[in-house]
Amino acid sequence: MGSTKFGNFEDFCKDSTLPVCNVLTKSHNQVGDWGGCVLKGIPLKNGEHLGNLGSILLCGIAIAVAAFLLFQSEKKRAAVGRREMQLFLLGYIIIEIAEIFTVGEFPLSSTVRIAFTGIHIGMIIATTWVLLMNAVVGFQLLDDGTPLSLGLIVISAAVLFIGTGYITLDTGFNWTGEFEKSYLAPNRHIALYVLYQLVPLIFLVAFYVLEAVLVLRILGEVRPMAYLTGAAVLFALGQIFNYVVSPYICNGTAGKIDGALFETLFTLLAVVMVWIFWSSITEDDWPTAVAPTGYA
Repeated sequence: MGSTKFGNFEDFCKDSTLPVCNVLTKSHNQVGDWGGCVLKGIPLKNGEHLGNLGSILLCGIAIAVAAFLLFQSEKKRAAVGRREMQLFLLGYIIIEIAEIFTVGEFPLSSTVRIAFTGIHIGMIIATTWVLLMNAVVGFQLLDDGTPLSLGLIVISAAVLFIGTGYITLDTGFNWTGEFEKSYLAPNRHIALYVLYQLVPLIFLVAFYVLEAVLVLRILGEVRPMAYLTGAAVLFALGQIFNYVVSPYICNGTAGKIDGALFETLFTLLAVVMVWIFWSSITEDDWPTAVAPTGYA
């Protein structure tokens, strides 16, 4: 199980396959001084291997499913937060594309893997922020789908993406030397620990609380909470598999798969449940006016 020492990634990288681990070792992959079970996956030529084929395939499925939901959202013309939900799904698609090359253990040069890791981690915080803004939009403080609403969300998410991405890239490429010590045990990196481990979790909890208030107090409904809670449970299961169960899966399969595969699966199911939740509290189309009958 991961270390409880704040800022340290050594035990997390030892037990799990995480994108952040790519920038915390000089080899710039999932193999570092932290040891642990190494994903071997499928051997390729020249001693290379495709380490996490299951995750790669599930990422492809996740991209297809998210694209389908994005287009389904377009049909819900009267739905509150339609454009904002599409922004969230678009962010999730970008995360899954990056995950193929960061967690999938795809044979890549160090430079390319670091670049994808910067995109991956930056998009995680930006996309969870967009999801939180979806909850805020539900309270109609601003008209949803307007240039002002979308502009504020995109600009604020871009700031988070650029800031987090820069820190990740600076760590991997060692531009300034500020984070060079994070390559050494116990791989301490306060900035990435906060931005990668804590801030997205805070955004997700805030999303759940705001949506619960909206559904129970304002809309006066109960059933949508089953979908929202289901999404939270599925996401939590994915994290348990990735952080706790992963080393047992990896050792039990001789490095063929680990918990990252199940994290990708359960996160996909959680995203689907979030979309179902949103769909259940919004209208598909504008009400059709009923033509008057009889004589005036």
